[in-house]
Amino acid sequence: MAAAAAGGAAAAAEEPPQAPSPSPSPSPSPGPALPERLQRREAERQQGVERQRRQREARAVQEERSEVVLAALGRERQAVEELLAAGPPDEAAARLQALQKLLTDSVRCLAPYELRQAQEAVARLQAALAARRQQLQPKKRFAFRALRKGAAPGAQPGPAAEPPAEPPAPGRGVAEGEPGGPPLCGFSGAEGRELELGPSELLQRDVVLAELRGCRVRLRGNANTLRVRDCRGCTVLCGPVSTSVLVDGCSDCQLVVACQQLRTHRTRDSRFYIQVTSRAVIEDCSKVSFAPYAWSYPGIEGDFESSGLDRSRNNWNLVDDFDWLASDKPSPNWCLIPEEERVSSWD
Repeated sequence: MAAAAAGGAAAAAEEPPQAPSPSPSPSPSPGPALPERLQRREAERQQGVERQRRQREARAVQEERSEVVLAALGRERQAVEELLAAGPPDEAAARLQALQKLLTDSVRCLAPYELRQAQEAVARLQAALAARRQQLQPKKRFAFRALRKGAAPGAQPGPAAEPPAEPPAPGRGVAEGEPGGPPLCGFSGAEGRELELGPSELLQRDVVLAELRGCRVRLRGNANTLRVRDCRGCTVLCGPVSTSVLVDGCSDCQLVVACQQLRTHRTRDSRFYIQVTSRAVIEDCSKVSFAPYAWSYPGIEGDFESSGLDRSRNNWNLVDDFDWLASDKPSPNWCLIPEEERVSSWD
């Protein structure tokens, strides 16, 4: 027994010691499985394809609407032109107003260049209507003097001299219309004056304010159109205008107008208080700002009714800048007037 134990101890002593087993190294964190990444990428690709498909469909619908609107505008314009050529001016004026309303209601369906072309066509028709009205006005009749005492028998009486035209009141003058066109209602060339026209003078007339300096103009009534050009440092307060207002080449002015359409060209450092049923348009302008229409006078409700303007509809803060086509950044050429800076009382 002792010998067996000794043999076992010797055998145990002869066995080499075992090395400790190495500790397992930490496995790297498992990333997303390859199939999962591919699935996510495929889903993103499909979303992009679907987004492009929707954009194509939206463009197709927009183009179709644009074609329909342009066709309707073309028919109305042709009808107005035919009435201007051979029809009564009042009927042409009513059809032109319907054309203007159609254009106003269709602004969102037209591209900027299509809108500009349509607006220019309407402006040309308005000028043609004014010229037609002037053409149909009765001409002055010549007066003949009676024979003077002692005149030779058979002597032919000569035409009497035209009576001299009455001089305009101080500060009032009739502004010229389009180059070569008829004179229109309004003021021109005045400086530092208080100028005013009332309802009977304005009713459905085409009004022009031109080359005024430091004037304050009140137009109480319903005009058909209003053009303000080359004015400096003026305040213009205007009742509802049935169709369009065009402001061109003005600076340092304040204009309070209500209309279907407002177009502003080459104007700077001016403030507009407007009620407009379409979107206001600016071009080649800088530092112009906008606020809601803020003028009232006795009888203005009746003028709004006769103008056909929808007083509950006002897009005063929607302005299209034809010089700024970026849709992701606001135009630097116009802004809204802060509420604390707005004028609330003009009289």
